[in-house]
Order: sequence, then C-alpha cells, then structure tokens
Amino acid sequence: MVFKKITLIGTSTESFDHAVDDAVDRAEDTLQNVKWVEVEEMGVEVASVEGREYQAEVEVAFELED
Repeated sequence: MVFKKITLIGTSTESFDHAVDDAVDRAEDTLQNVKWVEVEEMGVEVASVEGREYQAEVEVAFELED
C-alpha cells in the first residue's frame, strides 16, 4: 500500500471543531480511500473578517489506487 498526504485548511465562524469537520468533510467528498487526518495547526483570523474565523490546518492521508 502507498499513501499520499495533502494539506487542507478548514474554516468556520463557530469553532475549531467545526473548522476541522469542514476540512474532513471536503476531503471525504472529493478524495477516495481517505484513511486518517492529522490536525497540524489551529489559528483564528481576526483581521478583515467580521467576527472571528477559526482555521484548522489538517493533513489528510489517503491510499493510492493500484
């Protein structure tokens, strides 16, 4: 088996959990064979947005097809 990892950044105006869910949901919708996700960094953007925007940088690992 061979896996590939990519980095995604999920966003939410509600929470870090929702930001992670945003990235994971998008990965599952657009990639095949997603095996795991690792949360790498979290941050909050406060400039140039109304309120706060929670951001979660995640690495998504998926198995490459033969």
